[in-house]
Amino acid sequence: MGILQLFDTARQAIVPFDPDEQVLMYTCGITPYDATHLGHAATFISYDVLTRHLLDKGHTVTVVRNVTDVDDPLFAKARELGVHYLDLAAAEEARFERDMVALNALPVASTPRASSAIPDIRGFIGMVLDRGYAYEAGGSVYFDVSKFESFGSLSHYSEDEMLDLARQRGGQVDDTNKRHPLDFVLWHPSAPDEPSWDTMWGAGRPGWHIECSALALRELGTTIDLHGGGADLIFPHHECERAQSEAATGAPFVKHWMHTALIAMDGEKMSKSLGNLVFVDKLREAYDPMAIRLGLIEHHYRTEWEWDDGLMDRNTDRLAAWRGSADGAPGDVLDEVRERLDDDLDSPGAVDAVDAAAARGESTRAAAELLGIEL
Repeated sequence: MGILQLFDTARQAIVPFDPDEQVLMYTCGITPYDATHLGHAATFISYDVLTRHLLDKGHTVTVVRNVTDVDDPLFAKARELGVHYLDLAAAEEARFERDMVALNALPVASTPRASSAIPDIRGFIGMVLDRGYAYEAGGSVYFDVSKFESFGSLSHYSEDEMLDLARQRGGQVDDTNKRHPLDFVLWHPSAPDEPSWDTMWGAGRPGWHIECSALALRELGTTIDLHGGGADLIFPHHECERAQSEAATGAPFVKHWMHTALIAMDGEKMSKSLGNLVFVDKLREAYDPMAIRLGLIEHHYRTEWEWDDGLMDRNTDRLAAWRGSADGAPGDVLDEVRERLDDDLDSPGAVDAVDAAAARGESTRAAAELLGIEL
């Protein structure tokens, strides 16, 4: 087999991804306050295709996918519904897992919750403070971006762009306790109806970014082979995660950063805040989950695309064609699919190759299995 080539966000180029036999992968998971929408599914199925390809190459893959169950949107939704935030999180996490099973996603090694990591987070913040990269002010602990010279080198955004995105994504750039508007919270006081834990800096709860750093360090160790998530997490989440992790350990945090493009509907990014969502569990009521998976992987993981009403009918027909040729004549389509996946995980090219094999009456079974499609 050839060497897998993947786009690396930090290096802004397609580069070889040639890890050791054991591959350590961390993907940012859900904030469990609503159902899985197609944007979530596209992200996690992309990493599932990558995992399957690495396994096919002979690697052992350890995937950790966190659950952000200590976060503002979850608390807000729990308030709105009048339920305990952990009860809401448990119900939505279970619904998400049902969707992933239906879409034939491989089980991941662990799905740790942020709420399980408070002792780890306390220790992590202590490391960052001890190394001089953080400060206390107004009952909170902040990361000092001026002390971390390479801040911004993952996202490659200008300071103005970072400020704008931080403002949009909960960065509280106008917080007067900060030394710099881009400094970010490691620990802060909780609102009266939010969970609170005692620390030497005062009672409160962790900031968003610190949760993933602490979980990644606990579950996978100091340096990860590949870190993934949606493109909307590049800044501030992953930029901040990288900075605080390397500040704490003094070692590289991630060897390769892989991000998936966003899906649109009605001309806008599919998001819970806008409400322009296609939910996987609703789609499953009307369509074969394998047709849904095909609808996702017919798009390249780095290409933004828009939901269209013909997506599911088109892929229902495609699934029928693949199944009709599952046990056809021998052919070379499996090697073609491997070659396409080596080229920056070109799943659309892989799907086209299987389409062509089905049209020739050749067996599609092994190639479909590599793509996670059950025939």
